[in-house]
Amino acid sequence: GGGGGGGKMAPSLTVSRRMSAQSVAIDGEMVRVSGNGLALVGCSIEQDASYWEWQIERTGGGGSADDGDDDDETNAPKFGVATKKDQKFYRALQAAEIDDNEMSGDDGTALMRSVSVRDGDTVGVAVQQSDLPMIQFLLNGEPLHDIAINRFRGAVFPAIYVREGIKAEVVFDEDNFKELSPHARFGPLIAARGII
Repeated sequence: GGGGGGGKMAPSLTVSRRMSAQSVAIDGEMVRVSGNGLALVGCSIEQDASYWEWQIERTGGGGSADDGDDDDETNAPKFGVATKKDQKFYRALQAAEIDDNEMSGDDGTALMRSVSVRDGDTVGVAVQQSDLPMIQFLLNGEPLHDIAINRFRGAVFPAIYVREGIKAEVVFDEDNFKELSPHARFGPLIAARGII
């Protein structure tokens, strides 16, 4: 995008081209993703309890959106967080896919979970870091307790593994949330400028 001198990228609440797979299309002010692959938001999660949403639009494709195969986990998008990624990671991942050898098991989605979505769904992600680090997922406001992730460490970024046939828009502005966060302490993500 235009502008911007200076080496280090300021954190921004948009999807980072640099930290996302080439196979992912990013549009709509850099907050909407489609295609297939992993995409990260360019802002690490610094605050103690944060919440954001992915608002889903089905764009058809895949042909079988409503054939009752909604439980097909393998084709569901994944939501959650990821550690920092760069293009080197994606190149290695691609090479591993071509060789068909498993890349030490980490395709970048270790801290992500599949959620089957329909058109108009909202997937909420709530992350708490303090005494009990935990990632919670909500589908249209209903907590998905079974897939909560307990215990994680290190700097993480909001992430999605998008699949063909959907568009997902990430929403960080409280005014545009469709659902409530699970608890008042989960505030919208703030782009902390290197506050450690």
